[in-house]
Amino acid sequence: MKAILTAAALLTTTLPAMAFDPASMSDAEKAAFGSAVRDYLMENPEVLVEAINGMEARRMADEAKNDKLLVEQNKDAIFNDGKSWVGGNPDGDITLVEFVDYRCGYCKRVNPELEELIQSDGNIRFIIKEFPILTAESEMAARFAVAVQQVSGPEAYKKVHDALMSLNGPVNLQSLTTIAEAAGADAKAAIDQMNGEEVQEVLRANKQLAQGMNIQGTPTFIINGEMLRGIPQVGMKAAVEQIREQES
Repeated sequence: MKAILTAAALLTTTLPAMAFDPASMSDAEKAAFGSAVRDYLMENPEVLVEAINGMEARRMADEAKNDKLLVEQNKDAIFNDGKSWVGGNPDGDITLVEFVDYRCGYCKRVNPELEELIQSDGNIRFIIKEFPILTAESEMAARFAVAVQQVSGPEAYKKVHDALMSLNGPVNLQSLTTIAEAAGADAKAAIDQMNGEEVQEVLRANKQLAQGMNIQGTPTFIINGEMLRGIPQVGMKAAVEQIREQES
């Protein structure tokens, strides 16, 4: 119905302001006008397509503008919370933040591309935000990853993160212990730590940040001042290049 009304509005934009007053039309005139609109749309369907595309473009532009405002309002929590893992080039001209869930298929799919981009670009500061939202295993994996960082440091965390991103089997104490040992982390200390308040504080802060920014899915990326909800269709490398060009 909204699309029909939009097309009707387009049809009448060339008429004088006083020539179109629905309230003053008789039933017969309204019926005739409706028939004319239907006939026009049947003969010119591209008008309806253009109207819908225009409305969608405006909606997306409004959402992008709002997302930029959300990033600006939450920039300290996003880029400098002092608790999230930070890698890549700490002095890079681009800061890329990922909200990730270890049981998210899309996160796993884009991870190799993301890692290759950070390595080959050499000028990207990379921040990981643990955001478990899918399953109980998501929560368990995130708790363990944060605990590893707290008890064994950022290098061990990154190895555990990479292993969890490529893990196809179940997340349980056995698989987490194996992953931690392969990463050179203290598995027992991490397991003891993972249900503690210090870990919970990190995950709670991430969830509150995501809620405030209306982030409801993973992966979600923030690249400098832009927010990308999901994997960009143009690819991660092209998305970064576009933002660089906009800011240069």
